[in-house]
Amino acid sequence: MKRHLVIRYLWALVGICINSLGIALITKAALGTSPISSLPYVLSFRFPLSLGQFTFLMNLLFILLQILLLRRNFPPIQLLQLAVNVIFSACIDWGMALLAWFEPASLVGKLLSLLLGCAVLALGISIEVAPGVLMVPGEGAVSALAQVSGKRFGIVKICFDVTLVSIALILSLLFFHRLQGLGLGTVVSALLVGRFVIFYNRYLPLLSHISSLKEVPC
Repeated sequence: MKRHLVIRYLWALVGICINSLGIALITKAALGTSPISSLPYVLSFRFPLSLGQFTFLMNLLFILLQILLLRRNFPPIQLLQLAVNVIFSACIDWGMALLAWFEPASLVGKLLSLLLGCAVLALGISIEVAPGVLMVPGEGAVSALAQVSGKRFGIVKICFDVTLVSIALILSLLFFHRLQGLGLGTVVSALLVGRFVIFYNRYLPLLSHISSLKEVPC
């Protein structure tokens, strides 16, 4: 039924919004941003573009990567990730603006913000992927890599995040000769988000319900 297809797209949109909020929470912890945002965040300190704007540019490359990996198996409908990219990148900047007041001062407060952000980001990713429609290009790239490699999405997510952090680290040292926009929070996010995704996919009934919508004929 078309109604179920609409619901699947709405769930994907909900996941994208939650995703961007998680990134904002992690970044506001001031311990280093999430791995998926580490590269654009470092670049935003060096060049006159925002975190959301650099995220948009990076996601264009992720869409191209999906096309190169999947080739004829790349669903043309996934070109709508271009529109998703606009929404997601804008939501990151909006999330940062909405949380402008949120400046945890103590280490405990920063760690709580970091952990909450990791949990929220992973939830957004899980909800976004479950409907099997559109997703943020970064997660689309992870999904394509998982499909090609035959590995679980959560495991590939961890490897993908570590790679992005490594590139961001090199650029940070090259541009600033020190860590800029990276820190304990980046490492913790790289290790935790994928594990949260695995946990949610195993134990959160909502995701099974969303995934079951794919079985309903449109």
